[in-house]
Amino acid sequence: MSRRTSAIKREVIPDYKFGDKLMTQFVSCLMKGGKRSTAENIFYKAVDGLAEKSGQDALEMFHKAVNNVKPVLEVRSRRVGGATYQVPVEVRPNRRTALAIRWLILYSSSRGGNTMAEKLTAELLAACNNEGASIKKKEDTHKMAEANKAFAHFRW
Repeated sequence: MSRRTSAIKREVIPDYKFGDKLMTQFVSCLMKGGKRSTAENIFYKAVDGLAEKSGQDALEMFHKAVNNVKPVLEVRSRRVGGATYQVPVEVRPNRRTALAIRWLILYSSSRGGNTMAEKLTAELLAACNNEGASIKKKEDTHKMAEANKAFAHFRW
């Protein structure tokens, strides 16, 4: 990482089906080995399954799931005088979204089910209802930050 200037953020192009930038970001994280069409097929099947199971708008449900998983606080290691402290810090908005997407994909792939689309549908549906492994990860992160609140003064 350069110390002189910060990296320039690239503009994300909205996806072709829903016209949503968050969906493009999700597909890009889901993609493996540069196979975008495969990732898009998995994602759109999952979103269609989400709309079918819940009976609500797919785009709205997807945004609700991602927003429910976004963490507000996390801990960062800070070395002070030979000791390492877990210091709670607020999560920047870009990182919040990236963590939420990463956790949804990680815990959907470890879920039981036949295809990745079905697993992703189940995890997104659970996240909409504030349930599931990705929500538990968010709560664990918040608990860790709350437990280390005494070291908040090391944040600088």
